[in-house]
Amino acid sequence: MLVTVGKIDVTKTLARVEEQLRDDPSISPASRSLFELLVTIIQLLVAKLGLNSSNSSTPPSQDQRRKRGSGKPKGKRKPGGQNGHPGKTLEPVEDPDKIEPIAIDRRTLPRGNYKNAGFEARQVIDIVVGRHVTEYRAEILEDDRGNQFVAPFPDGVNRPVQYGVGVKTQAVYQSQQQLIPYDRTRDFFWDQAGIPISPGSIFRFNQEAYRLLEPFESLLLEKLKQQPLLHADETGIQVNKTLHWIHCLCNDQWTWFFPHTKRGGEALKAMGVLEHFHGRLGHDHWRAYFEFDCIHFLCNAHHLRELERAEKQDGQKWAGEMIKLLLEAHKATTEAGGCLDETSAKAFRRRYRKILAQGDSECPSIVSSDSGRKRVAQTKSRNLLERLREYETETLRFMTDPLVPFTNNPCENDLRMTKVQQKISGCFRAFEGAQIFCRIRSYLLTCQKHGIHATDALEALFQGRLSEIIARIE
Repeated sequence: MLVTVGKIDVTKTLARVEEQLRDDPSISPASRSLFELLVTIIQLLVAKLGLNSSNSSTPPSQDQRRKRGSGKPKGKRKPGGQNGHPGKTLEPVEDPDKIEPIAIDRRTLPRGNYKNAGFEARQVIDIVVGRHVTEYRAEILEDDRGNQFVAPFPDGVNRPVQYGVGVKTQAVYQSQQQLIPYDRTRDFFWDQAGIPISPGSIFRFNQEAYRLLEPFESLLLEKLKQQPLLHADETGIQVNKTLHWIHCLCNDQWTWFFPHTKRGGEALKAMGVLEHFHGRLGHDHWRAYFEFDCIHFLCNAHHLRELERAEKQDGQKWAGEMIKLLLEAHKATTEAGGCLDETSAKAFRRRYRKILAQGDSECPSIVSSDSGRKRVAQTKSRNLLERLREYETETLRFMTDPLVPFTNNPCENDLRMTKVQQKISGCFRAFEGAQIFCRIRSYLLTCQKHGIHATDALEALFQGRLSEIIARIE
């Protein structure tokens, strides 16, 4: 890949400098080593110039040079729903909240006798946001001796004035599901409903939800250990300006977020799940995951990005061939119902190994001139080639195991809103905030995967009906 800065062709310039260093006998060994180091540093910096969201782990939201709207060719279809698309439209409800009868002004009718023949109905669906105050008046009885007896208030009504379940539900929904900052949530309650509420109260509602969800998290951990397949991933977060990590384990039914100060094995063991898990575990090749005794499979979406970088930036033709092979194998597996027969799978493996052998000649391993060094740093393309060779089984497992998908995207999708939260709020002020976020988001995402709306899940939680939700998702 040619890299230019202004009118300077950096790639050709570096190649010319390297050639001069090799051919000039007057340069001392010390000077040569220094120049080689400088050239290496420049090459690394130049390589970073060519990285973007399509050929690295850089998310699109952080790719400043990403071309908007250039990912797919422009189609010929008109905007909106297409012919044959089922679509969704407003349907009348059977039990309207309010019925407004409209009488005919008989003065506008011709003279004659009329009888009622029914009505024509039209509905206007609207939303009403407002304050609703319930005042409980407990009866007081007094006997002849002046002793007073007061009727008991309902459970939970223990203050002269307090917030109800609806306020708590909406506050937690907005702050944890919609990721609206506390101050803006406070403004919403005051502007739309005239309810005064402080950011401190919203935080306490989140704390209460976190505490009430402890039985759910215990159930979730046991369920994750029993799953036949899990996806795993992690992403960095800022807690009081310090890098922490949110780890995620999920599949199509369950999601768990776990915050920790570390990214590697210490954090994964602290989760308390993977050492008891023996199903299929998908990840992006983070080596800490291989410490656990389970069936591993690797994310080919990551491989495709790395291969694209190797092809376009390093000019590796084998990488382009490997991209074609993986996509072809994925298509063939999908068309075969999720699992290839042994003959087809062997054919793809033979082609896979042949492409890697081709790569050996394009990017050979760098051998150290110093016999005392055990290992020499290799190029990114070489490291990728060696990784694909060493982990061929894990890379191609999707072809022969019907449960294993081509990518690890479900976990990345579940983690995506974590990055949105960080973009909106910048960071968590304390580790407790990260813990609250992770447990509540785990609950809401798991409920969503079982067809339970977030507001219904939170309302049941604050009403003490968590057991009903657990019964629905078990």
